[in-house]
Amino acid sequence: MLKKPSGARLLTQMGGLVRHRRILLAVKAALAASIAWLIALQVPGVAAEYPYYAPLGAVACMYPTISGSAKQGFQILIGLAIGFALAFPIIFLGDRSVFSIALVVGFGVLAGGLPRIGAGRDWIPIAALFVLLLGGDDPDGYSFGYLVQMLVGVTVGLIVNIVIVPPLHLTGVITGLDDLRSALSLQLKDMGEALREQWPPEHEEWADRQTKLTTFSQEVRTAVQLADSSRHGNIRQYRHKRDLAADFHSLQSMERITFYVEDMTELLADVIWRSPETTPLPKPLGPPLAHALNLTAAAVEEWDTTADSMTDAEAAVEDLMGHVKHVSPDDRIEATASMGMSLRRILLTIHADAGPQDQEGITLPAPETNDQ
Repeated sequence: MLKKPSGARLLTQMGGLVRHRRILLAVKAALAASIAWLIALQVPGVAAEYPYYAPLGAVACMYPTISGSAKQGFQILIGLAIGFALAFPIIFLGDRSVFSIALVVGFGVLAGGLPRIGAGRDWIPIAALFVLLLGGDDPDGYSFGYLVQMLVGVTVGLIVNIVIVPPLHLTGVITGLDDLRSALSLQLKDMGEALREQWPPEHEEWADRQTKLTTFSQEVRTAVQLADSSRHGNIRQYRHKRDLAADFHSLQSMERITFYVEDMTELLADVIWRSPETTPLPKPLGPPLAHALNLTAAAVEEWDTTADSMTDAEAAVEDLMGHVKHVSPDDRIEATASMGMSLRRILLTIHADAGPQDQEGITLPAPETNDQ
């Protein structure tokens, strides 16, 4: 008996995980801001006049991963430096005015379009505007103090993120892959059950999941990418080892199967409701197709090429294709043959994922979103 993944259970798990991450990030941000403030009060020279920028820097660089925190902090400092550099020529042109404010903000936003600025792009016009409006008679001192205190905050934030429970984000990968595999299995099983019901089937829930599977797989990809990014600079990776390259390979296989399953979902919905006249399902092919769908669902759930479920599924698919060859020449078999080929591809994809593979060259791209 296949275990159906509960949507409510999945949402509860993911919601609890997100809340845990948010609470941990909030605690670390609060701690980093407090420490940065204490250190900022001890900084000598002109920077001592601007201690409030240190907590700002600590909070601004706080990111769910260490590598992301370091990258974001560096980009912010670069953005500030560019903003300061843009402000000085405009300051020398004259006093603060509507024209100079518009000019410094306009050039700052344009400079934000420079490549590889990342999080720093939003700080360019802010820094330029602050120097113009708050720099007063000493824009050099203000810029230097601002930059130094932000550097103090970024450094403190990065250290806190490294030392205080640096997250690895592995839980999202483990549960995500398991739940995606179960969702694909459930979809195949439900389609098989639909073929066993009184024709046409009464329940249509499975037909409404077509696009949801792709969305789910995209969320799992983000989880794998985040977990990979969280390893860089994280000392906990040596204690909690996991082959994320293998996870990424499995995810690629599941994404491929998702495409096949969605195509089969759309085709079966056409056969049943949308265009049964043009894409019919010959009556003799219904039972073997339902049998092949159910056994393939079991093979996807177990994801083990040595299990009996895989052997049974392969035999059922070949039996289905044998039935396709022997139906009446007057019957239209295109839809059934297409679904049979998709089931074959699903089983071949599982074999490819479980077989030997060189994963040393796999590199996971870091997520682009700033999901704090």
